[in-house]
Amino acid sequence: MAKVALITGVTGQDGSYLAEFLLNKDYEVHGIVRRTSSFATGRIDHLRRGYGAGAAGLQLHYGDLGDATGVRRIIEQTRPDEVYNLAAQSHVRISFDQPEYTADVVGLGALRILEAIRDHNVRHGRRVRYYQAGSSEMFGRVVENPQREATPFYPRSPYACAKCYAHWQTINYRESYGLFAANGILFNHESPRRGENFVTRKITRSATRIKLGLQEKLGLGNLDARRDWGFAGDFVEAMWLMLQQDEPSDYVVATGENHSVREFLELTFARLELDWQKYVEFDERHLRPAEVDVLIGDASKARRLLGWEPRVRFEQLVALMVDADLELAEREKRSLGR
Repeated sequence: MAKVALITGVTGQDGSYLAEFLLNKDYEVHGIVRRTSSFATGRIDHLRRGYGAGAAGLQLHYGDLGDATGVRRIIEQTRPDEVYNLAAQSHVRISFDQPEYTADVVGLGALRILEAIRDHNVRHGRRVRYYQAGSSEMFGRVVENPQREATPFYPRSPYACAKCYAHWQTINYRESYGLFAANGILFNHESPRRGENFVTRKITRSATRIKLGLQEKLGLGNLDARRDWGFAGDFVEAMWLMLQQDEPSDYVVATGENHSVREFLELTFARLELDWQKYVEFDERHLRPAEVDVLIGDASKARRLLGWEPRVRFEQLVALMVDADLELAEREKRSLGR
């Protein structure tokens, strides 16, 4: 029998790569999607073949992490061997504008899943394995570089505070109830599937549109912030590896090098043979009330115990995103008849 996986946040960047990865390993994969008036399945449409029980490909279920009853029902219906909780209001700057919603979905949402799994395990004599998506933002105002699993958290946003809550609840359920529950503290990971309101994708999408005359300027905030950027396709493999171990634990997943937003800009515009300083303007609306200046991860535990290594380096990642967005901009230009 094929293993069964359930993914929350399956329509997002990480969810789409993870679903793809698990289907290639012959899993039966189910995903939870929120009901909206417009479809938001563009990243996963290529993974869906047919509808209903027994159909091939990714199977979707309407649900919301604010609805505990619905989450329990989906777990009962799908009977997963592994649950990957990737759902979140994941934009840090927006979390300052929607703090209560962010805390509910990111923090209490994880608790609702953990409680549903605990109940399911007790009633059916099962041991469902749970992955909690953590974030390097939990380290916030860092007290040591690089950051590792034992580095104290100092969250600097509603999003990071909520992620800390979910992280510690995951540990609490592991230690209190014996759940196989693992935390992945993932540093920034990007791809051509990244949402366009995140800074990396905003840069590559805007730069390629500027190159083709579809846009004139790009507004950004803090160009000196430094992040440890990796490729999302590499990072989802680490998620899976965490749930294949004999015992659950927590892992930092990172490349071990960091770069500034300014460096990302320079590489992007250089690949397009443009001078970024002619097109980029400072926009204070993109500044956070509390900034996180530097993040860099130490993934030595993941390397040692999981055998995981990042394959795509920073320069390759930028090139990958620029090339994909240039193709997208060219299609956009043709559709406008230019």
